[in-house]
Amino acid sequence: MAEYIAFDEHVEVSGESIRSISKALGEVAVPILRKHGLYPIDTTQWYSQQTQLNVYREINDLNLLNMVAIGMQVPDTAEFPPGIETVHDALKLLNDAYQMHHRGGDFGEYRYEYVSERRAKMICRNPYPGDLDYGIIYRLVQKFYPPDSNGFYVELDLNAPTRRNGDDSCTYLISW
Repeated sequence: MAEYIAFDEHVEVSGESIRSISKALGEVAVPILRKHGLYPIDTTQWYSQQTQLNVYREINDLNLLNMVAIGMQVPDTAEFPPGIETVHDALKLLNDAYQMHHRGGDFGEYRYEYVSERRAKMICRNPYPGDLDYGIIYRLVQKFYPPDSNGFYVELDLNAPTRRNGDDSCTYLISW
């Protein structure tokens, strides 16, 4: 599968998840959300994932960096499970948070792999744009990397499948 095409037409996403679009882009997002019937956003409602993906495609056509910005809003906007204290915790619980905001069929997953004390791998099997996943992972690492670290890196694994090439996942290598 390629980016922007739902795995299952019955999948729905929470309004809370959609709110990250308006948080990241402000008033710029309103006409696009309205055009697709997602504005005003009701955070207690569920919406078609394909509609959300159509919004993402339209936003992406305007500027690729918007997808990273939206992704970076997700950890600050959407509900995450409690108990996150480290980067490894955050990455392990990303799939739980994803599951909380999707329902109704195959919507994919985030698979965390421990590599070492300060390295991890995240396999993102979902229909969202890779740059959105990059933004989510980047912000999670930014929020939880230890103060004694000299920084962190999140990079697309070019040796693994990517959605840009029509696959249904992207893999990110993370170090801090």
